[in-house]
Amino acid sequence: MTHHFDPEILREYDVRGIVGPALGSADAHAIGRGFATRVRRAGGTRVAVGYDGRLSSPALEAALVAGLTASGVDVVRIGLGPTPMLYFAEATLEVDGGIQVTGSHNPRDYNGFKLVHAHAPFAGDDIQDLARLAAIGDWEDGAGAVTTADVQDAYVDRLMLGYAGGSYRIGWDPGNGASGAVVEQLVQRLPGEHHVIFADIDGNFPNHHPDPSVEANLADLKRLVADKNLHFGLAFDGDGDRIGAVDAQGRVLWGDQILSILVEPQLRETPGATIVADVKSSQGLFDRITALGGTASMAPTGHSLMKRRMVETGAPLGGELSGHLFFAGDYYGFDDAHYAAIRLIRAIHLSGLSLTALLDAMPQFVNTPDLRFAVEDARKFAVVDEVLARLEAEGAIVDRTDGARVTTPDGWWLLRASNTQAMLTARAEARDQAGIDALIGQIDAQLAQSGVVRTD
Repeated sequence: MTHHFDPEILREYDVRGIVGPALGSADAHAIGRGFATRVRRAGGTRVAVGYDGRLSSPALEAALVAGLTASGVDVVRIGLGPTPMLYFAEATLEVDGGIQVTGSHNPRDYNGFKLVHAHAPFAGDDIQDLARLAAIGDWEDGAGAVTTADVQDAYVDRLMLGYAGGSYRIGWDPGNGASGAVVEQLVQRLPGEHHVIFADIDGNFPNHHPDPSVEANLADLKRLVADKNLHFGLAFDGDGDRIGAVDAQGRVLWGDQILSILVEPQLRETPGATIVADVKSSQGLFDRITALGGTASMAPTGHSLMKRRMVETGAPLGGELSGHLFFAGDYYGFDDAHYAAIRLIRAIHLSGLSLTALLDAMPQFVNTPDLRFAVEDARKFAVVDEVLARLEAEGAIVDRTDGARVTTPDGWWLLRASNTQAMLTARAEARDQAGIDALIGQIDAQLAQSGVVRTD
């Protein structure tokens, strides 16, 4: 028996695609067989499996479990919940790996799989190896057993362990994503006044799409904070591994700004530690890490790549502009938006200031959002290479961590190829709008020399 995947679903960080045209139960079964084969050949025997609230998730989870057991791995099903709860199960149960069925923050017709093996991301070449095993049918055979485990209470207990964050009036918006039940349980344990909207887990996402990196999706949370006179609001993506926040005035804090607040208490507790941030993050964040005596490490964008960099550097804390925040040290090293919420509340409390005052104190930059524009997969990396070659020939100051991050007198700009879609992404940061305009002009000029027109 063999299986051939649509190559577009095999991403750098995980497996993800449109259900029906690109991804179905046969793919889920083959992923189970391949992952179980890898686990068994490494000496493992058990895998934890969870799934998010998308309409297609239960069927994909069932096919995945069937594939895992058919290749002789025992499965511990933890049921419906957010991705960090699966990561927690993989870290604390007696298992050798874990898989979450999730479409993350993608549109509702998408789904996919995030995989962990031996407490480390299963990504990149490992995912490609699943395709190799499937193409030749090189799978182990067996008859694994299936058990269930309810880990939500233990997970929330761990989130609250040693809580010392003070009492606030907070709005919460899970966006009908997989975080709903965890958030409702969490707010029952927290001091203060809490208002939760859209906690029902519903894969139709009837109120707004659960992606807090898009400001339009935070409109309901902003309204809640204003109507209830709350201190701040917190939002979560569809599978609960990315956080967004708004202050009492309804201003958005992006992932790098949230990380900037978390940095100070972290560096008081672990002086001189390395803090990891992705290549899209503000220069203000890197400068703050250095000013507080830490070592700033710039990493490629992508949750699996960030986790690897944190292990390499021994960093206790890291984060991405998109709202993935990673906690090692006394936690488990994975991205967890619920734990990020707890840590943010604590950091605000320890600062003695309001979130609004903390945001006011940050350096003022003008940033573009992610400028995303379609470029076919066969071309996108070549365009970045061409731009890099021209910039270096011109003597520009370029960081190659992930694409081209170019520092100029006006600020910096970034051009990189998406690892998950047929797109290029660009971003720029300057002190004022004139600087941003100059930087975008440089991006467009470079793209034009490679025959690309930015459409965003």
